[in-house]
Amino acid sequence: MDVLPCGHAAHDSGSRGCAHLVAERPPDHYGRFTGVGMAYDRVCEACAGRDDPSLIVLCVGCVERVEDHSDLVDWIGQPEVRHRDADPGGTWTTADCPVEPVNAWCAAALPDGWLVLAEAGLVRVDGTGTTFVAPVSLPVEPPDSWPADRPRPAVHTSPDGRHAAVVTDFGRHGVVLDLVTGTPVLALDRGDYRYRHTSFPVAFVGTDSDAVVVAATDWNRLDAVDLASGRLLTDRVTTWSGDDPKPEHYLDYFHGALLLDPSGRWLLDDGWVWSPDGVTVVHDVAAWLGGDVHATEHGRQLAARATWDVPMAWLDERTAVLQPIDRWDRPAVAGVEVHDVVDARRVTAFAGPVGRMWGHDGLLYVATAAGLEIWDPADGARTGLVEGFTPIAHNPRTGRFAELAAGRLRTWTPPA
Repeated sequence: MDVLPCGHAAHDSGSRGCAHLVAERPPDHYGRFTGVGMAYDRVCEACAGRDDPSLIVLCVGCVERVEDHSDLVDWIGQPEVRHRDADPGGTWTTADCPVEPVNAWCAAALPDGWLVLAEAGLVRVDGTGTTFVAPVSLPVEPPDSWPADRPRPAVHTSPDGRHAAVVTDFGRHGVVLDLVTGTPVLALDRGDYRYRHTSFPVAFVGTDSDAVVVAATDWNRLDAVDLASGRLLTDRVTTWSGDDPKPEHYLDYFHGALLLDPSGRWLLDDGWVWSPDGVTVVHDVAAWLGGDVHATEHGRQLAARATWDVPMAWLDERTAVLQPIDRWDRPAVAGVEVHDVVDARRVTAFAGPVGRMWGHDGLLYVATAAGLEIWDPADGARTGLVEGFTPIAHNPRTGRFAELAAGRLRTWTPPA
């Protein structure tokens, strides 16, 4: 085995760094992007200030020592953002629409249209007009002296379009309504502890004929309720007084936004833990509703991050995408991480996407001020831009996106 420039007869790591990092206790370092993908060189503070620092090839052991014993202080330069834009094609519809959503989180897909929360209440919207469904009244959220996100209403719909949940993100309360009768069927309350730090944890699971809603009922507890009967499906003990030994199933985790995969088995949970750090977890819904009532107390960790309440999307039934490229011990990078939830591993990461996002047919769609970006995760490249179109809702079955603005409803459906 040849001796590498770092002075060690070892395997080449494929990375470069400055000679000052070749030490048993390397100093803190900076990541200097090379301009090729996410690749970067490692340099000490003195070399970070130079335009063209002297770099050597590092062996695997040198890189491991830097990663284990040296903090990455900051990034220098930018990673490569790949563009190979082509005409996105697709199909458009446009219709007059006087309904104005309360905010960008107050529209959701129905099988044959869209459900919008306006000031007057819930309104059904499609290409032919609007239909008032029901007024909505949520408890007023009290002021909070802790630094936290401002409460905002949000709307979620069941796959069959029969039910909707109207909740207060960064708030405590919500309600599930029957959209056929317009009546409330379930009040939601996630307790009074630290609820201002995440979007309201709620999602519809189950089949079209077996509607089940999952929602937080405490800061560290999720429950599932059968909406047809009102029956609690996940009765169990999760409390701990703090005096006795901690129970086996106690969960020290603050649940966040929930997102169900296309198959209905996996539930992404964008929560956090003290100190605080974001921790993205995936829950096995099939196991949970199949009898393992403590499945959500033992979710599978995907990522430990400096941030939470971040855009998430599913590419398929086992592949989740998170923004940004982040780790609890280093500065974040604008872009996305792609995770295999079954193997609980990060598959890849690529720079560029920033904004609310959705997955469809293996592609990633990101809403930006310039329009709807289309990204291909296979090579981490942007493949198209639907200019001037900023949707606020997506129908996962049809692929259709909806924009409600300036008195009109515009929809765009990607080509098959």
